[in-house]
Amino acid sequence: MHCLLRQFVRVAAPGTLAVICLIPQEVLAQSHVVSPSDLQKAAVASSQGRERNVEALQEFVSTPAAEKALKAAHIDSQQVKNAVSRLSDDELAQLAARADKAQKEFAAGTLSDRDLIIILLAIVALILIIVAVR
Repeated sequence: MHCLLRQFVRVAAPGTLAVICLIPQEVLAQSHVVSPSDLQKAAVASSQGRERNVEALQEFVSTPAAEKALKAAHIDSQQVKNAVSRLSDDELAQLAARADKAQKEFAAGTLSDRDLIIILLAIVALILIIVAVR
């Protein structure tokens, strides 16, 4: 009985190795859930989204009303613009959405100059606090 088991292993082992060697490696390799091209597209989209958010916030801070409000609050607008680029993607997206909403409401007449200035100063304060904490 012991001898039959040895003989089976001697015959089966080389046969199994031969079959494994004949199978193409692509079949044995684990297929990726996400292709590299999809990852690259996602990275490009994320980068472009970040750039849009940075530009939106910098444009919001560069408006004449914003410049006037920042000067009144003794805040350097260039410091705020530099701090915007140091925010995380999530923080940028949230603040850009708030700035966009404020600009739309101001253009529609829902907000007064005073309201826009208060929102602007709140956004600037958030930017500076977030950057200072890091």
